[in-house]
Amino acid sequence: MKISVIGTGYVGLVTGTCLAETGNEVLCIDINEHKVAQMKNGEVPIYEPHLDVLFDRNIKAGRLKFSTSLQEGLDFAEIIFLALPTPEDEDGSADLSYVLGAAKEIGKLIKSYKVIVDKSTVPVGTADKVRETIAKETNIDFDVVSNPEFLREGFAVDDFLKPERIIIGSSSERASRLMEKLYKPFVRSGNPIIFMDERSAELTKYAANSFLATKITFMNEIANFCELVGADVDKVRAGMGTDSRIGKRFLFPGIGYGGSCFPKDVKALHKSGKDLGYKFDILESVIKVNDIQKKILIPRIESYFDNDLKGKTFGIWGLAFKPETDDIREAPALYMIDELLKSGATLKVFDPEAMENVRQKYKDQLIYSSNMYDAVNSVDALIICTEWSIFRTPNFSLLKESMNEAVIFDGRNLYDIEDIEREGFYYSSIGRKVAN
Repeated sequence: MKISVIGTGYVGLVTGTCLAETGNEVLCIDINEHKVAQMKNGEVPIYEPHLDVLFDRNIKAGRLKFSTSLQEGLDFAEIIFLALPTPEDEDGSADLSYVLGAAKEIGKLIKSYKVIVDKSTVPVGTADKVRETIAKETNIDFDVVSNPEFLREGFAVDDFLKPERIIIGSSSERASRLMEKLYKPFVRSGNPIIFMDERSAELTKYAANSFLATKITFMNEIANFCELVGADVDKVRAGMGTDSRIGKRFLFPGIGYGGSCFPKDVKALHKSGKDLGYKFDILESVIKVNDIQKKILIPRIESYFDNDLKGKTFGIWGLAFKPETDDIREAPALYMIDELLKSGATLKVFDPEAMENVRQKYKDQLIYSSNMYDAVNSVDALIICTEWSIFRTPNFSLLKESMNEAVIFDGRNLYDIEDIEREGFYYSSIGRKVAN
C-alpha cells in the first residue's frame, strides 16, 4: 500500500518507518527543509532505540522517502496520516492549529478519494473538525479516521511492530477495510484490531494515558506517606503489584511523570471536561500532586545543606523525562535544575542522549559533563533524575573519591538501602528510610 505521513516527530517517523518495514511504500512529509534533507541523507533526527536500523534498511530498499511537498504526499498515497504536534495551550487545552491547518491545505489540494487518519493525540470531536475543515475546501470524496497511537518513547518501535491492540475509529466501511488491510500484518499473533466510532477512539487514548498518570501519582502519594509512617514503599509496591486487578506496572514511585504525552493529555482531558461543565476531580488532583512531586527533593537538599545552596555544586544524572529517549519535554530534571539555579548552585549534568537538547535550552548556565563520573567530580551531592541503566551499578568507590561529600538524592530509587549504607553514603530516596 502507498502511505503518506505528515509530520516526522516521534510518532510520525516511527509510524512511517514501521509501515515501510512491512512492505508498504511510505512518503514522510515535513515543512522543515533542514530536517527533510537530514533524513534524505540517512540521518535519524530523533533518538529512539532500534529506529535507526529500520530507517536505514527501508531507505536503501526504496520504501521510505521524504519530501516537503504536501501536494506530493496527497498525489502519492490513498491513506494520509496526520502525525502533527498538538501542544498544550495556555489554558491547558490541546492546540489543534497544526492539525486543522494541514486539514485545510488537504482540502485545497485533494484530487481523489483519500483516507485522512488522525494519528496525533487529539480531543474528542477532532475528527469532526478535520472533516468539516476539509469539506469546506473540496467536493472530492474522503473519509476521516481516528487511529490513536499507544507508543512508549524508548519502546516505540516494538510497540508499533507488536501492538497490544489497534484502535480504529471510523464510521466508513470503505475506510475501515483499508485500515484493517494496512494493520493486519501487525496482529498476526492474535492481538485485536478494535473498531469503534471516532469519538470513542479519541477518548480511549486520553482515558488510557490519564489512568496511567493517575496510577503513577497515586503511588507517589503512597511513597510520601510511607516516609511519614516508617513504611517501605518497595515492600508496599510488591504487595500491591501481586494483585492481578492492580498489576505490577506503573507502581514505581519517583519525582513525577513528564514527557510529551501524560502531562499534556491529562490537562487536555481535564480542560475538555471543564468546557462541558464537568469537573474531573481526580485529574485535577493528579495534575496538582505531580507538579509538587517534581520538586519534592528540593526541600530535602536544602535541609541537608542548612538552607543555603549558594556556592554548592551538584551533579545531576539523567535529564530526559525517562530512559531510552532524548526527549526533555516536561522532564522532572528540568524543574530540579530551575530551582537549584535560582538558589545559586552550580550544576554539572550528564545524560546519555539528552545533553544536546538541554544545552539548547540552558546554554552556558550548566556544566555539561562528558560522562557520568565527570559529572560527580568535586560535587557536594549527586542528584538522580532519570533511571538510565548505566546509573544502576556505578563504581561507588570511585564516586566517593570524586565527590566532596558522599551524598546522593535519588529521585528514582535505583539503589538498595542496605547496599548503599554499606558503601557509606548518605542516601535520600522516595518512600524509603534515609540511609546515613
